[in-house]
Amino acid sequence: MLSKAISKYIRISPRKARLAAGLIRGLPVAMASLQLVHSNLKAGRLLKKTLDSAVANAETQLNVRREQLKVAEVRIDVGPVLKRAKPKNKGGRHPIMKRMSHFTVIVGEA
Repeated sequence: MLSKAISKYIRISPRKARLAAGLIRGLPVAMASLQLVHSNLKAGRLLKKTLDSAVANAETQLNVRREQLKVAEVRIDVGPVLKRAKPKNKGGRHPIMKRMSHFTVIVGEA
């Protein structure tokens, strides 16, 4: 049995968030949570909230204890991009892309 949680429109680049996702892929939930807390990444904090939500969903809906859960899948998808510009010389502009991510965490029994 699998349980999932999705966080959408997170203001972090998907490329940076995938670094934190690689830390927890395939780990038991306790170890994954510990990895995210002690990693010095902004995406670690944000991904931990989604992981905790997936664990809570599994505990309430599937009646499974936290110790029995394992991270089955972590997916970081590309969200929309806020397009901004910075003025440059001779009336030009330099584009600034503020990227967003969608986090999906799926946990299941080990």
